[in-house]
Amino acid sequence: MSTAVKEDREILHELLNNAGVIIIYLDINGNIIFCNKKTDEITGLSHRNIIGADWLKTLYRGNSNIIKQDMFKAVMDECMRHKREKDFEGLILDSDNNERIISWNLTPVLAENKEVRASILIGQDVTKIREAGNSAKNIDQTLKDILFGLKEYALYVTNLEGNITYFGMGSETMLGWNKKEIVFKHAGMLHNNKEAENNLNFILEQVKSSGKYEKETALLTKSGDPVAVILTVNKFLDSDGKHSGYIFIARDITEIKKLEYQAFQAEKLAALGLLSAGIAHEINNPLLVISGRSTLLAKEQLSQKIKDDLALINEQAERIQKMVDRILKFSQKTKIAFEAVDVNEAIDFILPFAQYGNLPNVKVEIKKYFAKDLAPARGDLHQLQEVFLNLIINAYQSMPEGGVITITTNSFENTHAIIQIKDTGTGIAPEHLKDVFMPFYSTKNEGKGLGLSICYNIIKNHNGSIELDSQIGRGSAFTIKLPFI
Repeated sequence: MSTAVKEDREILHELLNNAGVIIIYLDINGNIIFCNKKTDEITGLSHRNIIGADWLKTLYRGNSNIIKQDMFKAVMDECMRHKREKDFEGLILDSDNNERIISWNLTPVLAENKEVRASILIGQDVTKIREAGNSAKNIDQTLKDILFGLKEYALYVTNLEGNITYFGMGSETMLGWNKKEIVFKHAGMLHNNKEAENNLNFILEQVKSSGKYEKETALLTKSGDPVAVILTVNKFLDSDGKHSGYIFIARDITEIKKLEYQAFQAEKLAALGLLSAGIAHEINNPLLVISGRSTLLAKEQLSQKIKDDLALINEQAERIQKMVDRILKFSQKTKIAFEAVDVNEAIDFILPFAQYGNLPNVKVEIKKYFAKDLAPARGDLHQLQEVFLNLIINAYQSMPEGGVITITTNSFENTHAIIQIKDTGTGIAPEHLKDVFMPFYSTKNEGKGLGLSICYNIIKNHNGSIELDSQIGRGSAFTIKLPFI
């Protein structure tokens, strides 16, 4: 190492170590791997005890600060997820157990692949400045205002009886209740009390006995729909440190659950694909023997009845052959000829063919809402047309009394094309939604159960996604997301 480089490093170390602000470097798990003297001075902890420790437990020590740990963790999670810096203020205890007002800046450190690999936390002690104007309570209110803007989180507080006394931090957005409607009502209405582990009384007992409750569960919205969340519940302490209620922080993990389900679905489909291919090949050999022998026998001098029976055998063998072909198509990865696909034109082209799909003879209106100047998607035109046609035919078949099919295209964050095919049909029961993309599963009497699984595979191989939203009596909506070229 050159003398100049060594001197530069020593100067940098002296600058960081003697800076008048708190400087903390965190690894991806939030553990402190560097801090300067100001950190030791403010916290009153030795350098040895700080390095390797969790930043939240270091800055917000003691049971009375568990709630603040959870709230600041929400800020950290939002910062890391969106890969952008965040400014916020909060109170910490110094070495003399006095409250200090710290103005923080949290900045993610990105690797070359743009993934977060660490973060930098810089804190400025602004206690004297704030004491001249704002009180500590105003600082806590500022923190609440910041947290209120985090859409993935909901925060609400109850008294000891479980009645809601505060409803903020994204609660209205996530759960659908207006603050005026729900404050002073019992929080049990947000929980499915039929499930023992989600029962509010059970949760509060857990907090009383162990000090904290944290579990992946579901909360109920105003309309009664469940929202998948990670729920954290702590005791709420008043200014005298007395237990006066409970604070609930819920993180919405709906999108995470969708991704987990898609990954699980993909694994199952891959395994079923291999199994299906093996079964199809095993069926093919005896099927060829049956078809061949029955064809030869039909040429012999036989009675009409036997010839009719042989014709029936051939007809059923051909039916099995078509099924085997579809199974092989499902199990094999067809090479994709990627090109620029005009999604609007692709849908317009296949619409006339939908009427040849053995559809019910009823009046169906098709409404199109196509985004103008939609960028071309990256895909195989013929495979995507097969997907669109299959979904439109499904929509027709779900409306035996007629109805409306609405086809919408749009842009998502200038990176993906969104295609939605929505019907006003009979809909699908919630318990069946998880199975609709599985091979050989069908809600139709004559269905083979391979159409949607093939659609799923095609979209997955296009690095896209396909989701279904359906309600009994109100219809279904398939939403496809495809990357632009």
